[in-house]
Order: sequence, then structure tokens, then C-alpha cells
Amino acid sequence: MSSTDTTRDGVEPVHDSSPAIEEKAPKESGVAAVTSGSGSDIDEIPLRGPNGEEYPTKKELETLRRIKGRINWIIYTIAFIELCERFAYYGTTAVFVNFISQPLPEGSTTGAGGTDLQAGALDRGQQASTGLVLFNSFWSYVMPLLGGWVSDTYWGKYKTIHAAVVIALFGHIIIIVSALPPVIANPNGALGCFSVGLIFFGIGVGFFKANISPMIAEQYEHEQPRAIVKTLKSGERVIVDPIITISVIYMRYYFFINVGSLIGSISMVYAEKYVGFWLSFVLPTGLFILCPIVLLAFRNKYVRNPPTGSVLGKAISLILLSMKGRWSLNPITTINNMRAPGFFARVKPSNIPESERPAWMTFDDHWVDEVRRGLKACAVFVWYPIYWLSYNQLNSNLVSQASTMILNGVPNDIVNNLDPIALLIFIPIVDKFVYPALRRVHINLTPIKKVTIGFALSTISMTVAAIIQHYIYMQSPCREISGYGYIENCREVLGLSASARETEYKAPLTVWIQTPAYVIIAFAEICSSITGLEYAFTKAPRNMRGFVTGVFWFAQAFSAAISQAFVPLAADPYLVWLYVTIAIISALGGVGFWYNFAALDREEEALNALPDSLFKGSRTRDADLAAVEAQQAEQEKIRHAQGLDKNPVIDS
Repeated sequence: MSSTDTTRDGVEPVHDSSPAIEEKAPKESGVAAVTSGSGSDIDEIPLRGPNGEEYPTKKELETLRRIKGRINWIIYTIAFIELCERFAYYGTTAVFVNFISQPLPEGSTTGAGGTDLQAGALDRGQQASTGLVLFNSFWSYVMPLLGGWVSDTYWGKYKTIHAAVVIALFGHIIIIVSALPPVIANPNGALGCFSVGLIFFGIGVGFFKANISPMIAEQYEHEQPRAIVKTLKSGERVIVDPIITISVIYMRYYFFINVGSLIGSISMVYAEKYVGFWLSFVLPTGLFILCPIVLLAFRNKYVRNPPTGSVLGKAISLILLSMKGRWSLNPITTINNMRAPGFFARVKPSNIPESERPAWMTFDDHWVDEVRRGLKACAVFVWYPIYWLSYNQLNSNLVSQASTMILNGVPNDIVNNLDPIALLIFIPIVDKFVYPALRRVHINLTPIKKVTIGFALSTISMTVAAIIQHYIYMQSPCREISGYGYIENCREVLGLSASARETEYKAPLTVWIQTPAYVIIAFAEICSSITGLEYAFTKAPRNMRGFVTGVFWFAQAFSAAISQAFVPLAADPYLVWLYVTIAIISALGGVGFWYNFAALDREEEALNALPDSLFKGSRTRDADLAAVEAQQAEQEKIRHAQGLDKNPVIDS
């Protein structure tokens, strides 16, 4: 390759045609030669890599059972780091509703209510607590966009996670200060201090979340990037599928998340109730300090992919170039133009004469395919705010709903831990039994199918919540005086003392009837939340994984912003309508999601089999282009033999 043929980033923007690449592949990659063609001729020829590994043929992809690969122990150390961070996050946020909405119990200086009184501090009411809880959710999940971009461009995931820990710790400390007894004595000052703490808290959480989940999957990808064929001791030939393995890794990663969430939430709720809010903020901070300790202890064991410089600008420029002449005042027409066949093919470097290429076009055709695939993932995430609407009720309105039922000494903000409890029970069952059983009968639930099921389950969960709320209104002791739908301050309306038993002023409904709502939303998380993390990792360009993961989390931030529109419904007598409205929106969202992505679902295998691009951003000039090009040729030959190189989606 002469210097005149090389761009300033060190990548040839135009490659030879596929026959030339195939001619070079057997010599450089060691892959068994495969003649062009289709049908049984391709299926019969074994595909072997340079290290003797056997890749599945087209027929084997269609017929062999798929299993997960071996998961290295180092992956679980990253999962433990996330466990500590989630303990800190959920342990802290679990008491936010009571801290903000409930008044300081009589005779208490710390907010603790003991067995008989409700814990509280600032006495700002349900609407204020709902608004601040939603703001915290929005801020914590908009920050991953910035955190992902920073890691992709400048710091890398490992360094960015360290920075996130420092920022989050500062936020934790400010929140602790807001809960100290002398500060609580001045509710306005405490609220201001608390709000400032939320800002730093959310930045740290966002930077952390954008990078920890892709970092854990990269540990496995480094060992086995492609599907291979393996013969079991039983003699059965199976496919060891890295996509399935990554899915299993994220299932177990989510299990660790919920261990931290459950322990943190339950223990801190009791700390709040019997000691005070200051303790429920201090203990999570202490455990959070374990995160940098573990990161440093195993720093030499981790695969740490370096940053590649800014490639986001090139991706945006590529999309804008393809949109040239396709804009319309009608947004539907514009969207249809973006979805039209050939949208990305027209801006591949090989399809643009060299004299007409923009200066920023320093990448190859395969990176265009990766960007297109990543954009498809982002389009999938556009629908996630609708799914998150249901999930957002767990830590806000369902907590308040619990306080209006018979608790028998159980803190109202501990009941929502039924969600992580259900996840800890059912994640291993789904991981070890349900998904493998489906694969044995050749039913492979693709990500799009899983997410669609998640929409349906979230709809059912909100329907259950609406039914519960209806019966709370119907059976309230205040109904005869205040009417249907008015239960706030029921004790005062009935003229009862502060020491009155809760059975005298609450509906005769045990709080545990909320269980189905929490269990169903837990199954929805297994289908949608876990799958979203997997989809962000497997579909993003390698040098944009932090940012695309940030887009996934931004969907939750956007959902929190949408939820602000429902705050006026988060009060009597509108709570039934709140849950019914969200259920309807979730149902319509599920139908729309499947309608839009059913075609994409059929191309899942081809999207996962894209060859890696030569383009490595600013690090391209440091790469061994000959070796990378040989590896790319090997991947192209495998795709051809597997019948995945003429896919209509990839060619578009």
C-alpha cells in the first residue's frame, strides 16, 4: 500500500472487490478455501480458522443446537463492582420518597419513626417526591450519553469508571450532609443541599453505567469473537455462540445488580426507620468505596480497550451525507427515506469516486455497515421510553400506594424489593432452564421478540396496579365522607389520633397484594432491560460502544422526562387513571414496536456476522493493517460460506 493511497487516518477508503479479497484470504488467514456458490456445495465444506477452530456452515447454522461458551472468572469481579455500585445507588434512593414527602416524626431529630410511626423528614408531599425522584432518574440516565462519548473518545472505559466513582462519591457526601439532624431541622436548607448532591450523584452514576456493562462483555469477546462448532462428550455437534454467551453474561450481571439492589434497599429502609436517614446514606457510601479497590486490584487482568478518538462526528456526517436530497417537511416522508433500501450503500466509500469523497471519509465500507447496524439499535431504543414508563412506577407511585394499605410494621418503601427478589429467583431459572430448553427445540428468542414480550408484561403489571388502586378507593374508611378517590389525610378526616391503628383509617387490604405487579415487571425486565444492554453491545460499532450504551440509558432518562407529564395524575382521585393510561400506552407501544422491527428481527444472524472494520479511529495508524485486512478477509469468506453476505438488510 503506497502512502499516496492511504488516508490521513491510515485506512484505505476503497477496498478491492470481493473476488480479490477472497483470492487473498486462503493464503493469509488459513481459512479453508470455499468456492462461490450456494446450496449443498457450501454446506459440505468445513470452515476452519488459523488456530484449527471450526466455524458453522450455512446448514449447521440452521440445524445445530446453540450453547454458551466458557465464562472467565474475571468477568464476575466486574459484576461484583456493579453489585457494590447498585447497593450504593438503590440503598440511597430507596429512602428518597419518605425523606422528601413525609413529615419529621414527632419527637425525632433524624427522621426515624420506629415501629409505629412513618419515617420522614422534609414534608414536601407526594408530588414533590415524585418530581425529584423522576428528576434523579432523568439526570442519572442522561449522563451516560456524555460518559459514553468521553470513554470512546478520550479516556477509555476503565479510566472513565474511576472518574465516575470520584464524582459519585462527592455527591454521596453532600446527600449525607443534607440528612444530618442539624440540617434536617431546617427543611428548606436540607432540600437545597439534597438537590445539589443529586447533581453530582447523577453525573457519577451516568458515567459509570455507560461503561461498566460494555466492559464486562468485552472480557469474553476478546476470547471468542465468533461462533464455532464443538462436539460434546455425548457426540452431539453444537454451536458455541458468542451472542448467546454474551446474553448469559448480561443475565448474570443483572443478577448481581439485583443482589446489590435488594440488600441495599432493604437494609437502608430499616436504617431509615429505626436509626435515621443519615445512616441510610452513609452505609451505601462506605460500600461504594470497594469499587475502585477491586478495579485497581485486578487492573492487569482486565481487557482494557483504548479510546479511539472522536468517531461520533464521522458517523453523524455519514448519515447527513446520505440524507442529502432526502429531507422533507413531512417527517413521515423523511423517516421513510431513511428506511429506504440503499440508504447506506450509496455512501460507502467504494461507491463514491475518489475525487468526490469528503475529507472526513477516512473509513472503509465495513465501518459504514457497523454504523448502520448501530443506528438500527438506536432506533430500537427510541421505543424504550414507553417500556420504562411502567418500570418508573416501582420507585415512586407504587411506593406511595403501599403506604395506603395495611403494612403491619413493614416499611412502605421496602415492598418494592419484591421486584429484585423476583429477579433473583427467576433469572437463574430462565438462564439455566427456560432459555436452554427453548434452544433444544430450536426456538431461539431473538432480542426483538424478547423486548416485545417485555412490553406485553409491563402492560399487565400496570393493569394489576390499576385494579389494586381501584379497590383501595372502594374500600377506604373515608369513602363515605370524602367520596371515591380521596384517601389522603384519612386519619385526620376521621378525627383519629396519631396513635390510631392503621386498620382504622386504611383500606382493609394487605400490602402484599402488590406482589403480582412487581413479579410481572421483573419478568418484563428479564425480557427487555437485560436484552437492551446486550443489544447495545452487540450492535454498536466497536469504537462507539460507550455512546450507544449511553443511548440505551438515555431512553430511561427520556422516559423519566415523559413521566413528569403524569405528575398531576399522581394524586387523589386520579391514581387509577394514571395506571390505566400507562397500561394503554405500553400496549400500543408493544404493537408498534413489533410492527416496526419484525423485518429487522429476521436479519439478526446477519447483523451479528458483520466483518470487523479496518477503521479504528485515531488508532488506525498504529494498527497492523495487513493483519487486520487478512482477518477481515477471513470473516468475509466465512460470511459467504454461511450465506450471510447477500442479506438484504446488510446490502441496503
